Amino acid sequence: MVTGFNHSGFVVKNLETMLHFYRDLLGLTVLSESDNLAPPEGNHTGIPGAHRYLVFVGKEDSAHRLELVHFIEPPSPNGHLERNQLGASHVCFNVENLESLYNRLQSHDIEFVTPP
Repeated sequence: MVTGFNHSGFVVKNLETMLHFYRDLLGLTVLSESDNLAPPEGNHTGIPGAHRYLVFVGKEDSAHRLELVHFIEPPSPNGHLERNQLGASHVCFNVENLESLYNRLQSHDIEFVTPP
């Protein structure tokens, strides 16, 4: 039986860009990092010998974390899931002032699908 949430994982192409967004712009904290090499049988990656770098970000007082997964080998293919495509996902945050955060992110050239 499920007892709570632990983390949500997202495969990212450019780890530094994603860290800039989640850490520097949204104010999340890097909670842990791991250089991860899968054994020949692939373990939970399902990709034999996969080499990935994992970074968990979140808030110190929250049990839920975001796992940013950067595949070094094999590299992730280019592309992005459409918003209505099976497998697409999103993250929702509680914020103090939505309009202020929206304006700040826009000033850093963050693109939005819709305004808040």
